[in-house]
Amino acid sequence: MSKENVRLIANNKKAYFDYFIEDTYEAGLSLHGTEVKSLRMGKCSVKEAFIRIEKEEVFVYGMHISPYEKGNIFNKDPLRVRKLLLHRHEINKINGQLAAKGYTVVPLKVYFKGSLVKVSIGLARGKKLYDKRQDIAKKDQRREAEKEFKVKNLY
Repeated sequence: MSKENVRLIANNKKAYFDYFIEDTYEAGLSLHGTEVKSLRMGKCSVKEAFIRIEKEEVFVYGMHISPYEKGNIFNKDPLRVRKLLLHRHEINKINGQLAAKGYTVVPLKVYFKGSLVKVSIGLARGKKLYDKRQDIAKKDQRREAEKEFKVKNLY
């Protein structure tokens, strides 16, 4: 993902905690007008969202886009199922890995790339409880090291 003209809307930190992300893909998102206006204001959540492939099409479930305040009758359901736009070969590749290795697909972040809304999706493998404990221990060690470094540099 290049840094030119990219603006982050929502990030799924929980996905990195619960899964090992093996591979990432960039997908377009099929939206209606008031949803785009709401996204421009940053009102989106992908914490409980998940992705399914049905009849060779990719859909995201549980992605919450708050209704646009001035949209009145044109607003859509905030939790409606939205279609993701991927190339056929990418869908086939993801579908093959889902069937063979027991992976799952999760949305990682939602962002604007130029004027287009994109979703970064990740092919993920679930973490076990001990993997999560190791991650927490590493974070604690890093935090302690930063704290000591700060204290040493103050004097």
